[in-house]
Amino acid sequence: MRKTTGPVKNLRKGDFIFLLIIAVFAILTPVTIIYSDACLSSTNIEVEKLKKSIEEQENINSGLSMQVDELASLSNIQNIAKENGLVYNNDNIILIK
Repeated sequence: MRKTTGPVKNLRKGDFIFLLIIAVFAILTPVTIIYSDACLSSTNIEVEKLKKSIEEQENINSGLSMQVDELASLSNIQNIAKENGLVYNNDNIILIK
């Protein structure tokens, strides 16, 4: 009689392939989980950088819109007109009905 050494006793070809597939999945599952977590982490970092740049641009835009409002105010326009020698004459305004 033939003695086998170890736990493998009379494995058929189908059983061996089945165990091989289970072993491959056991190895690939943690690898794919780690890879997907790394991809997700790098994507989250990019999203946070974009959010920060959007916030900075919104602050710049709000500051510029405040400057536009300030420069477009009637008192500012009248001051600039007086500096350039223009006068406001209410008699020159013609209303069309």
